[in-house]
Amino acid sequence: MKIVFATSNPHKLKELNEITSEYGVKDIEFVLPPAGFDPVEDGSTFEENSLIKAREAAKLTGMVALADDSGLCVESLGGMPGIYSARYADTPKARIEKLLGAVEPFENRRAKFVCAMTLVDGSGEVLFADRGECFGSIAHKVAGSGGFGYDPVFLVDGKCGLTMAELSESEKNEVSHRGLALRKVLDHLANSLQNNPQG
Repeated sequence: MKIVFATSNPHKLKELNEITSEYGVKDIEFVLPPAGFDPVEDGSTFEENSLIKAREAAKLTGMVALADDSGLCVESLGGMPGIYSARYADTPKARIEKLLGAVEPFENRRAKFVCAMTLVDGSGEVLFADRGECFGSIAHKVAGSGGFGYDPVFLVDGKCGLTMAELSESEKNEVSHRGLALRKVLDHLANSLQNNPQG
């Protein structure tokens, strides 16, 4: 079963298919939407933006579509950058530098990665929605070469002071917000396929 994953980010697509394979789901493959996929993400929550993207992908393809909207929420910054994580500055490096500067005055560096996922059918009706959260804190400096986005400055709880970017791909997929949310989606899909094998 092919499902359109509503993103233009090939890193996210690769991560999704890796998590799906590691989770033991053999019958589902996520694919990118066609050229021209460029939804206006004007929601006020991760969930709203996720639904906007999923419905746009379904509209373009007529296929079942999955979307995620994710970001970093920092306690001392009132939850920012939040839904604006990807738009916090012009480049990944600039986003990290701006974040470290913003957090510097605060003793509290607690943060969490949030991922809201929405699965819709070919007509845009919601089939399933849930979220995953990964807790940690903001490091004082960049560490690690893996991952993308804010991974090099996010110290993962329970990982001995390692940033998300210092974890192996399988370690990251096990604890990441996207991995946690996706496994809920995969469980739903597995149950649906089991109950409706002709689906």
